[in-house]
Amino acid sequence: MDSKYFYDFLIKVQSIAKIGLIYSKDPYALTNYQEINDLSTKMLEDFENVKFDRPNYFERDVYPTPNVSVRTIIFNDDRTEILMVREAVSHEYSLPGGWADLYDSPSTAAKNECLQEAGAEVEMVRLVGITDRTPFKRNASVPEYVIIFEGKITKMHEDHEYETDDVQFFRIDNLPTISRKTSKEELMRFIDAARSGKTIFD
Repeated sequence: MDSKYFYDFLIKVQSIAKIGLIYSKDPYALTNYQEINDLSTKMLEDFENVKFDRPNYFERDVYPTPNVSVRTIIFNDDRTEILMVREAVSHEYSLPGGWADLYDSPSTAAKNECLQEAGAEVEMVRLVGITDRTPFKRNASVPEYVIIFEGKITKMHEDHEYETDDVQFFRIDNLPTISRKTSKEELMRFIDAARSGKTIFD
């Protein structure tokens, strides 16, 4: 096996374990994620011949930097409606999207989120922009950059992941309750940029 492939595999496994340790609530799952984290750390140590015993290994305080998320705007044919997904817990709506995973390109991450949350296979039409949503977040939230794409549905599936429980188009002038993940002000900025063909930043 190619050494770089093996290293990338270990990093990906460990990133999954880290995400599971942060977000899982199930005690059995947490035990398994911890074991995967410990095993992958040990294998990385053996692979690199270095001891990863510093408390900040693979954490955000290695160097303070914003998290990166992706969102996709999908219009209906006459561009008067956008596709939104409802979060199962909050029952609030957002554009399909989420945190970008390690080793995924931005567009791949956006496509994955559309498929997972909306059951939509999507072709990315263009980059709408990259914005800093930190000013719109609560004080306890991490700094975040959002990469926004415009996408076009190529195929719809009935199934989507458990985090969302409704998928439908809404008129832009009559949107549902917006999730805290994207404020109404931000969402309208995204939509206006996408409809006018502009690219936004900051």
